[in-house]
Amino acid sequence: MPEIAFVLVEPLYEGNVGFTARVMKNFGFDRLVLVDPCPLGGDARARASHARDVLENARRCSLEDVYREHDFVVATTGEVSKSICTPTRMPYYGPAEVREIVADIDGTVAILFGRENWGLNNSELLRSNLICTIPTSATYPILNLSHAVGILCYELANLPRGTYHLASSVEMEALYAHIDQFLSRIDHPDCKRTTTMTLIRRVLGRTKLTAREASTFHGLMRRAEWHMENKEETINGFPEDTTINDSC
Repeated sequence: MPEIAFVLVEPLYEGNVGFTARVMKNFGFDRLVLVDPCPLGGDARARASHARDVLENARRCSLEDVYREHDFVVATTGEVSKSICTPTRMPYYGPAEVREIVADIDGTVAILFGRENWGLNNSELLRSNLICTIPTSATYPILNLSHAVGILCYELANLPRGTYHLASSVEMEALYAHIDQFLSRIDHPDCKRTTTMTLIRRVLGRTKLTAREASTFHGLMRRAEWHMENKEETINGFPEDTTINDSC
């Protein structure tokens, strides 16, 4: 199964951090990552109960470290886009769908959970491979942080062993950078650049590219760039200004 880390981004309340450690251990997970958390003391330890080891071994790092070190990043959000014309929070998937998507990954997966007061911001969502939302009642849609973690833990528990290695985050960022450069080469309108790159990240992010597949995309673009650099147009493999003798 993939190695799954549950990442709390700037959690505000130590009790929620403790409860998160507890529910993670309930389902067999122990990789807790904290990004700029609130001070943790007795309340966090009390809420963790018999999962104090998960709490005490929690890694503290920057969000940049999370994106760089994990092969696949799932961002959770309670607010989703209503139209495909605003792709920042689209398309989105439920926890059970996320399970199916990450099941065959033989690598590291990070599940991001945002701040209790306003969640994850758009820039944090843009860098993620996949958007996950938990279907809740419109009357009261916002879940407690540890409850949301518990639902994802339940769905992701006991996943089968993965079968292939994904392209690393470094390889994917290199691919996105190449695509961005390619858009410049083909005079893609600047006013559409941000939306286009967001859509490309969404499409490629959820496809779980292997390193070979990412390399193939690079190769295709390099081939196109080579033809753009060689201005001479060709017809059926011959230069446009070459006389072709069709006589027998």
